[in-house]
Amino acid sequence: MSDNFLEPSDDTPVNVQNPEESMPGLAGHIRSKFNDAENGRRVHEKRWLQAYKNFRGIYDSSTQYRDSERSQVFIKITKTKVLAAYGQLTDILFSNKKFPIVIEPTPIPEGVAEFAHEKTPIDDLVQEDPYGFDGDERELLAGALEATEKQTDKILGGLAGEYAGVPLVEGPSKVGEPQITPAKETALRLEKIIHDQLIDTNAVTVFRNAMFESALLGTGIIKGPLNFYKRVHKWSPDEETGQRAYKPYEKNVPRIETVSCWDFHPDPAATSIEDCEYVIQRHRLNKQQLRALIKRPHFDANAIEEALFKGPNYEDKYYEDTIRDDETQPNTSENRYEVLEYWGVLDSKFAQEVGLEVDESMSEFDQVQINAWVTGNCVLRCVLNPFKPARIPYQVFPYEVNPYQLWGVGVAENMEDAQLLMNGHVRMAIDNLALAGNLVFDVDEASLVPGQNMDIFPGKIFRRQSGVTGTAINGLKFPNTAGENLQMYQISRQLADEETGLPSIMHGQTGVSGTGRTASGLSMLLGGASVSLKTVVKNVDDYLLKPIGEAYFQWNMQFNEDAPDAIGDLEIKPRGTSGVMQKEVRSQRLTALLQTVANPMLAPFIKLPNLMRELAISQDIDPDSLVNDLNDAQIYAKLLQGLQNAQQQPSPNGQPPSQQPAGMAGAQGVPQQSPQPNGSGLGNGTIGTGDVPSAGETGFTGNTS
Repeated sequence: MSDNFLEPSDDTPVNVQNPEESMPGLAGHIRSKFNDAENGRRVHEKRWLQAYKNFRGIYDSSTQYRDSERSQVFIKITKTKVLAAYGQLTDILFSNKKFPIVIEPTPIPEGVAEFAHEKTPIDDLVQEDPYGFDGDERELLAGALEATEKQTDKILGGLAGEYAGVPLVEGPSKVGEPQITPAKETALRLEKIIHDQLIDTNAVTVFRNAMFESALLGTGIIKGPLNFYKRVHKWSPDEETGQRAYKPYEKNVPRIETVSCWDFHPDPAATSIEDCEYVIQRHRLNKQQLRALIKRPHFDANAIEEALFKGPNYEDKYYEDTIRDDETQPNTSENRYEVLEYWGVLDSKFAQEVGLEVDESMSEFDQVQINAWVTGNCVLRCVLNPFKPARIPYQVFPYEVNPYQLWGVGVAENMEDAQLLMNGHVRMAIDNLALAGNLVFDVDEASLVPGQNMDIFPGKIFRRQSGVTGTAINGLKFPNTAGENLQMYQISRQLADEETGLPSIMHGQTGVSGTGRTASGLSMLLGGASVSLKTVVKNVDDYLLKPIGEAYFQWNMQFNEDAPDAIGDLEIKPRGTSGVMQKEVRSQRLTALLQTVANPMLAPFIKLPNLMRELAISQDIDPDSLVNDLNDAQIYAKLLQGLQNAQQQPSPNGQPPSQQPAGMAGAQGVPQQSPQPNGSGLGNGTIGTGDVPSAGETGFTGNTS
């Protein structure tokens, strides 16, 4: 944990002079809730533990072997499938070099105009009742003879300062006249601010960690956004010396972090995060991290010092030895502290007893949202929920939805039986090969001279005293059944493909035959495989991207003074599902659409700049480095037109600039001079024989192919 990681501050005073006396029951209340949540998720912990063991390839004490079993090999196909799912998710969501969240105004924005244009004399003629009436949202300014609309509240919303003094009227303008879109412009500015905040705090890395745990355990959890004072490094000239000096400063930014499923304890009766009455996060802090909490707002220094004086109190859970691989180090928790972070409701009467300022209009049966930190019987922090509106700052998204549980289902759980079958059949094949690959000798000791050594090696001599030659020692070969076991292994692997929805061709299987031998057939297989992946990405859209976008919007409205006022409802739209289509198929479809632009009748209906950018993205090319926007495209078009005009100008000796045969200029894209004055001679490189526009109509001095 960072020293400058700060949560949204609140001015609510807290009675923290002596926590054990002023808040005797709060620590016990939170501990009781923690025990209920821990008992409620016990079954899920066992599922996660088995999924983690399958991912790591670990056999535990619950796996029983027969005495005849020699091999204990583990085929880690679960790891391959989990990493394939994780790679597919991150590639879909973050391959666009832009965070998959957009902000758009609602179809009918409230409090701000959808369109506005500059006031014209026609608008003055349409205006009725120049004096207005009380309550018509128009005002009569000092010295004015006519009432005017309040542009700040009615038309521009939070953009009134930028258009001050410009007479604007709500509604779209006539064709060819300028207009602005205040609702859309506000949404775009907020979207730009949120994207900058996400990039500035390494949100992509946080999302990747949460998505990996969702693929492995079935559920990913992200906390935030919370306030974080970031140090910005800055060098500026010193006023006295004139030399460059290091002058850093801090700014308040929103930050998110990943929370592991093992440390997250929600209300056991809840089926979604909105249904949770409370959530408790379990922290495992060392002495330095616990002492650093003193620098964060509303933490009681006396309570922290008391907790440090009492000493470490962390106790390992039964699953921690496995997930941390510290079974041989029983003393790893001797210098750790267990701190419980509580977000949830508290009875207003109880809140008043612990020293929180509660609205007097609330009855004793009402509840308030609080945030409290507890270690042992020491209350380190207790404040009212600082967010407005009050919310629990956690986003929980499942890999696959379990409609009756908060926790989702992951890849490892889906293929648990297939992994068990693969391990069993491979072990059987190896044990059989150990017998079938070696000879077993049948020895008749009665036929041999007593006292001989039974070691077998080339040139070995056995002394026989009776019997027929060749009957004293016989070599036996056991039947080889490894082929049948390996065939069952292949069937089990195909079963894993079916259970997870991730065919082996998605993570590099070679030797594909049948439908996958052709490009179109492989695209069909990949398209079918993406159906199940679309469901997963849709879960990410609904349970993560949209809630986190709304949380960032609310944070900016509450804490960011530089953000424009968003009057009315803005809609957060996640765009993860739009990237599910396979890049090869998408590239082919975009190329086919680009060919449509060659038809001059359909070209005006295609947004060519957007089409070029999407085509570059589908081919893993940065569109900002190769694709021009509209302004740059116009500049380059003029440059190219100037070069073509310069090539078409005649040389000083009166000869055309190109001495190529007729038709070659059109084939190579160079305009060809026409020898006929009427422009009818198009040469061998023409595309038609109809009427040819004049040079003034086409912008060229000659004919083009």
